[in-house]
Amino acid sequence: MYARIVVDVNAKRVDKLFDYEVPEQLKSVVQIGMRVVVPFGPRKIQGYIIELVDESHEKELKSILHIQDMTPELNKELIALSEWMQTTHIAKRIAVLDIMLPRAVKGKYHKVYRLEEPEEISDELYTLFRKQQVRISSLSADDILKLKPYVESGVITEDVEVNQQQRVKTLKAVELCDINVEQALATLRSDKQKDCLLALADEGRLTLKELKARDFSAAVVSGLEKKGLIRKIEIEAARDPFAHRTVHPDAKKVLLTEQQAAYNRIRQSIDDEEHRVFLLHGITGSGKTEVYLQTIADVLAQNKTALMLVPEIALTPQMVERFKARFGDEVAVMHSGLSIGERYDEWRKIRSGQARVSVGARSSVFAPFENLGIIIIDEEHEASYKQEDYPRYHARDVAFWRGSYHNCPVVLGSATPSLESYARAEKGVYELLTIQTRANQFPVPTVQVVNMRDELAAGNRSMFSAELTRAINDRIQKGEQIVLFLNRRGHAQFLLCRDCGHVPNCPNCDISLTYHKVTDELKCHYCGHKEYKPLTCPNCESEHIREMGVGTQKVEELIYQHFEGARVIRMDNDTTSRKGAHEQLLTKFKNQEANILLGTQMIAKGLDFPNITLVGVLNADTMLNLPDFRSSERTFQLLTQVAGRAGRADKEGHVIIQTYNPEHYAVQYAKNNDYAGFYKEEMTYRKIGKYPPYYYLVNLVFSHAEMKEVLLESKHIHQTLLQHLSPSSYVLGPAPCTIARINNQYRFQIIIKFKSEPALLEALTYLDDHYYDKFVKNKFSLSIDINPQMLM
Repeated sequence: MYARIVVDVNAKRVDKLFDYEVPEQLKSVVQIGMRVVVPFGPRKIQGYIIELVDESHEKELKSILHIQDMTPELNKELIALSEWMQTTHIAKRIAVLDIMLPRAVKGKYHKVYRLEEPEEISDELYTLFRKQQVRISSLSADDILKLKPYVESGVITEDVEVNQQQRVKTLKAVELCDINVEQALATLRSDKQKDCLLALADEGRLTLKELKARDFSAAVVSGLEKKGLIRKIEIEAARDPFAHRTVHPDAKKVLLTEQQAAYNRIRQSIDDEEHRVFLLHGITGSGKTEVYLQTIADVLAQNKTALMLVPEIALTPQMVERFKARFGDEVAVMHSGLSIGERYDEWRKIRSGQARVSVGARSSVFAPFENLGIIIIDEEHEASYKQEDYPRYHARDVAFWRGSYHNCPVVLGSATPSLESYARAEKGVYELLTIQTRANQFPVPTVQVVNMRDELAAGNRSMFSAELTRAINDRIQKGEQIVLFLNRRGHAQFLLCRDCGHVPNCPNCDISLTYHKVTDELKCHYCGHKEYKPLTCPNCESEHIREMGVGTQKVEELIYQHFEGARVIRMDNDTTSRKGAHEQLLTKFKNQEANILLGTQMIAKGLDFPNITLVGVLNADTMLNLPDFRSSERTFQLLTQVAGRAGRADKEGHVIIQTYNPEHYAVQYAKNNDYAGFYKEEMTYRKIGKYPPYYYLVNLVFSHAEMKEVLLESKHIHQTLLQHLSPSSYVLGPAPCTIARINNQYRFQIIIKFKSEPALLEALTYLDDHYYDKFVKNKFSLSIDINPQMLM
């Protein structure tokens, strides 16, 4: 018997299956999907068994050294999915497997010295070896020098130890030995020992921590252990990130007519075990989540499992609470805010069948469920479902593949669906389900657009229009809450010398530095470069260097200056980078510890607070002016979503949008909450520009430290594409990227627009192989993004 294995080496030239002999003692235990340790050249590395062949190999093979786990980490579905992604996403198989599994199970490699002949080594050096081996990293240079002769003579061998990054967490506990409790009690004199024995008889086992909490000292436990009445054991302890939270059970609610119609259609597809894609288009506050909860309950009643995806920024405690309140401990939560250990334990809950519902961000689409009954993607229009780093995949595509594999429905939910999804629903590729009324029967909030050009003409140079200022003061006096939205973090957008016009730029990137007042630093949001704010202009030494533009830090200061009684919570990448910060800030706002929530797009969705009656968009133009064909769509979506945070209970909601472009169609349609009107107009422009959904896109970005090298290779890439593609496709470029240099790498791009290109994957695979070798030789990098979300 031999195994076909993917090895844990992220390199193109070894992106294939390697054959290894299965030793006799492992034949009865090896399974497909297991992690194993194998010799690979001079090293030992981890690999995954992809196939098992029950016959002898024509060549003499190296043997598997040992297995890493008794339960396979990968099931057959995920192995098949990795093969599909390898070909369709131009990605290495091991890179795909890496994103499927939690970081905890990835291999960790340590060089070790192993003692082969203990009797040949001096007593002084023998003390260094525990369990006959020692990690080289723990030895001093002096120790290594002393051990060198023994290595040369073969008394000590150099080896590699492979283990996983995170282990199962255990706790020390005690349990009763096989004894007659009544007879044992008769032999004891100490009342404490008797009470401890009775407690263990009632509970079965208790941790040392629990015994200490019950006032049983270590001496009491030790005394019982010496008498052979109890024994110490280690038990597994699940790291539950939500153990501190009290969740009150929640009963299912009565659905309104439109909710019921959507539910019935999805339920029929579940019962028929039919793979269909539904687009649930429901306005903000229309009760889409309740439809999700009730369909998931039906799936669980059929002994199936459910996968729920939410955008990273929308994974608020509120969504988790609703799921935990309905399904209790059957819910596993997976997102990047958890520690490595917590994610590993949540993932293991899914794999073992202990959790049958997963709520998570993009990567949780790979949760190792068996027998999936439904997949739901909430806020399906969100760009965060697309992984921008290698391997580039869209969670929606993976969800469709898994839905087809399990013959189950996939539900895409949004108040502002992406144009691609809505166009497919119009064509009948997806089935459209619509909810146009709010679940609480209250009207959508009134939206007012304020022209900031008029404010400027009237002499108002502040961030707050007269209308917004009046509304904020009014809500503070009434004890109501306000959400203020600005999609730009930091204190100031850039610094500008008013004498010579100099703007401090990043030395590594072609972009200005953003000023952060808290740390008094200028930061690059692309490469992470930091420097202190200059007191005078670095170019002309003038003192007239000023902060230009406004970020969330600056707005927080201005709010305290302008509004008496304001208590602000600011949410952006700077304030939510710590673990649990997101949840803590929202809990404070929920408990009325602040009356103004100021933030970037992470506050635009997923929030449901009854006391929010005013939403202010401080600058609607931030995204509108980006050089991206989706900028109008993103602006419309963001404005509609953030407006939906107001008036979600019995208090009337009001929204004020400040803009210098009040006539822009995206702003006007958002004001009128008119998705159909926006869709119709935007589709006209997409058709003229030959953009999605009329055409598919591929974005090729290539970079190198030398501009000459980039220009030279761009010709080769361009020629290769022209040779493979039909005349009906468009190859735009090569041209410099919007940000032409990042991290001292000059960046050019080529954009391909096409409707159908059978030879495209072949051409992209050739380029990927060719430029992998180029990268190894001289660091020329090519990234291929199929159906990109960002072209910048």
